[in-house]
Amino acid sequence: MEQYYGTGRRKTSVARVFLRPGKGKVTVNGLEFQDYFGNLVKAVSALEPLRAVDATNRFDAYITVEGGGKSGQVDAIKLGIARALVSYNADLRSKLKPQGFLTRDPREVERKKYGKHKARRAPQYSKR
Repeated sequence: MEQYYGTGRRKTSVARVFLRPGKGKVTVNGLEFQDYFGNLVKAVSALEPLRAVDATNRFDAYITVEGGGKSGQVDAIKLGIARALVSYNADLRSKLKPQGFLTRDPREVERKKYGKHKARRAPQYSKR
């Protein structure tokens, strides 16, 4: 079977995206796309790379995603789909790159330090 693979990461989420020729069905962790993300408004943006190259109804997407929250998972899926499309056809890179679909967002949560409330929040200063 012919399929194209892309890995997407964001925060602590990791998405594995498999694109197979089909009718546009998107499955995330065994559930339909809408069932998995519910009414999360941002979730629609995960499929933007497919719309950018007019491939919405050309591929079925089988996605496994783990770690993080729903928002990070959406962005991980977006990157994974874009990378899978480039593995399908390298010429699509020129359409996806300028729109920022192939850029990995490197921001991660900063670790908590001892003596602080959070990563940087110091205990309240008391003059007396």
